[in-house]
Amino acid sequence: MDRDSEAKMGRRQLLHSAAGAIVGSQVLGRGAARAEPVQVFDYDVAIIGSGAAGMTAALVAAKRGLRTLVIEKAGKFGGSTARSGAGIWIPNNEIVLAAGVPDSKALAAAYLAAVVGGDVARDRQAAFLDHGPAMISFVMRNSPLRFRFMEGYPDYYPERTGGMPHGRSIEPDMFDGNLLGEELAHLNPAYMPLPDGVVVFGADYKWLTLALVNAKGAATAVEMVARYGKAVACGKKPLTMGQALAGGLRAGLLSAGVPVWLNSAMLDVKVEGGRVTGVLVQRDGASVLVRAKRGVIVASGGFERDLTMRTRYQEQPIGVDWTMGATSNTGDGIRAGLEVGAAVALMDDAWWGPTIPLPEGPYFCLSERTLPGSIMVDAGGKRFVNEAAPYSDVVHTMYQKGAVPAWMVVDQNYRNRYLFRDLGPLLPFPASWYENGSLVSAVTLAGLAAKMGVPPDALEQTIARFNGLALAGTDVDFHRGDSAYDHYFADPAVCPNSCLAPLSLPPFHAFKIVPGDLGTKGGLVTDAAARVLTPAGAVIPGLYAAGNASAAVMGHSYAGAGSTIGPAMTFGFIAANGI
Repeated sequence: MDRDSEAKMGRRQLLHSAAGAIVGSQVLGRGAARAEPVQVFDYDVAIIGSGAAGMTAALVAAKRGLRTLVIEKAGKFGGSTARSGAGIWIPNNEIVLAAGVPDSKALAAAYLAAVVGGDVARDRQAAFLDHGPAMISFVMRNSPLRFRFMEGYPDYYPERTGGMPHGRSIEPDMFDGNLLGEELAHLNPAYMPLPDGVVVFGADYKWLTLALVNAKGAATAVEMVARYGKAVACGKKPLTMGQALAGGLRAGLLSAGVPVWLNSAMLDVKVEGGRVTGVLVQRDGASVLVRAKRGVIVASGGFERDLTMRTRYQEQPIGVDWTMGATSNTGDGIRAGLEVGAAVALMDDAWWGPTIPLPEGPYFCLSERTLPGSIMVDAGGKRFVNEAAPYSDVVHTMYQKGAVPAWMVVDQNYRNRYLFRDLGPLLPFPASWYENGSLVSAVTLAGLAAKMGVPPDALEQTIARFNGLALAGTDVDFHRGDSAYDHYFADPAVCPNSCLAPLSLPPFHAFKIVPGDLGTKGGLVTDAAARVLTPAGAVIPGLYAAGNASAAVMGHSYAGAGSTIGPAMTFGFIAANGI
């Protein structure tokens, strides 16, 4: 054994010894120096966090007849789930099978193994695939939620064994907000509010982007308005995407009689006799103890909003201003787990995506970097990545190539054809985008390069080469367009390659690109039963974790749309069935 291995083993042994001391000490972790709780509440299960993982777990526990409480630090429920597009990646579920998707457990297992590899134990991968379909069926039987197949949205690596070029992701169908009653006012708002008078599903965005230049895009826009009119005529308050998912789960909890404490921050987990038996909570200005006879499920989200943790664990440059995660996601559950001896993994990673740091908040780029007439360049003015690749891969490459920040360059033809964020084609970009440095424009490429701070000759040469590849229809440099996924957000009217077009019409525009994310993906290490483990692999009795508070079953990869929420709900389901 080499010295480095000996040192690592020594650190693990030290951590394990410390964990044993903490778990056996029968104290309240960090709460040892805190004031004594003024009130005690008794439940069977305490769940930390009201996102998709936490509310799914709560619904399962309640339906098992367990006295269940959800504890939420924020003043709104739903967490990052409510802010999201709410794609859900659950292979072989009843929705995709009914839609005719030729999926199977064997195909899904082969695909997940190819994508995740050895980063995650095979039994955890198997648990996700075994229980995911049952979780979706359970949620539909025990809440008002219904789901739709996101037809045509490919797996992110569809050419790999078991991959689906036409996808296997689902999303919530429209949910009537009236079912929440007064609780609707407590739903965390969407990341990007939708315009009034439309009902938009996640699968619509591909076509909305093309509404000015594509018949199906125009038809989709008309259909969105018609959906809204029909819903309102029936007296409904239509919600979709993350609003529907969080709202539907909360409605299920209302029917099951599960309380959700808002503005209630977890301070510590309580340990007695070597077992986690409850949590100390700051509520209404006082410390209260929630006893949990069966155990505690940590579903409190990641640490994307905690600068200290991001600086400690993640590559620089990094910050808390580029994330789309809920503002309450400051790693509380992960730190509490560490206090009682839990292991952590994947802390260096996140659910990354190329992001424009706009003054009104970060904008996570999906279609914009895939559409023809755009490229990404580094500080040297050179391409460095397949711009249409899965968003997590693009940011991994940004860090690997030292391209932080990068620039996305487009021409005016691009601007004339496509929706950008929520800005219609032909419309001028807001002055505030220029003022905060997120966007620069110029009539010439040399002038653009000067404003970007990149070498003019290099940018001109890069675009000249790219234009030649685009006209030929084959990107021999970075293989943009080789995968079916590359074409999902592209323009089918552009030939010979729907995601390649030359940049030739001035003025030219360049957007600053930084490594944003949907949340961090590192957290407490769990087994196939969602039980939290020590660094030595021992179970911490009574402590479970799901969602972004746990180390992701996707490892360092991203199988398809909804690879965050699908596993989060599934391991919440697993935890509550096993607790």
